[in-house]
Amino acid sequence: MGVQGNFTIEASNDVRGTVLTVTGELDLASSPALEEELERAHEAGAQLVVVDLRELEFMDSTGLNALVKAHQQAQEAGRRFGLVRGSPQVQRLLSLTGLDDRLMIVDAPEDLLSLG
Repeated sequence: MGVQGNFTIEASNDVRGTVLTVTGELDLASSPALEEELERAHEAGAQLVVVDLRELEFMDSTGLNALVKAHQQAQEAGRRFGLVRGSPQVQRLLSLTGLDDRLMIVDAPEDLLSLG
C-alpha cells in the first residue's frame, strides 16, 4: 500500500487479476506511487489490472498519463487493463481527453474480473 499526502493505494490480488483501489488525489506528487504499483502488477504477470477510481477525489494530467501508460503496457504484453468509473471530476477528465472511449471503464471491479 502506498501513501502520498492524502493519496492511498490498496492492492488486492487473486487468480483473476489485480485490483488497485486509489483514494484521495492522483496528481504530480502521488502519480509515482501509482506507477510503482502498476509496474509491480505488470512484473508479477497479472493478466488483468483494474484501477478502481471510485474513491478518487481528484485527478490531473499526470494521473491520466500514468493510466494511459499502464493501458499501453498491458496492450503490448497481451494483457487486459481497465478502470472502475470515478467521481464526476474524474469522469469529466476522461471524457474531455477521449479516454473514456479508449479505455475499458466499468461500474465495479467484478464487471471485469468476471470476464475471465
